[in-house]
Amino acid sequence: MRERAEVPMEDPQAQLERALMDEFLHVRGCDLATVERKPPAERRALLVGAAQYAAERLSEIDARAAYVHDLHGAPR
Repeated sequence: MRERAEVPMEDPQAQLERALMDEFLHVRGCDLATVERKPPAERRALLVGAAQYAAERLSEIDARAAYVHDLHGAPR
């Protein structure tokens, strides 16, 4: 019996989520590197805001994709 290599799977939306978080931070004049130099309270607020923004946008993208699938009668 052949053994298969165990390859960790990445969340398919992880790359998009990271890009959305980067977008949120960029609009606020920083990136992940500069956020690390902020005071703890400000850093936390920025990262929480970025995560919430990404989650909202991902939900919107999922809803739009479901709508398009429903319009075309395609299975999800």
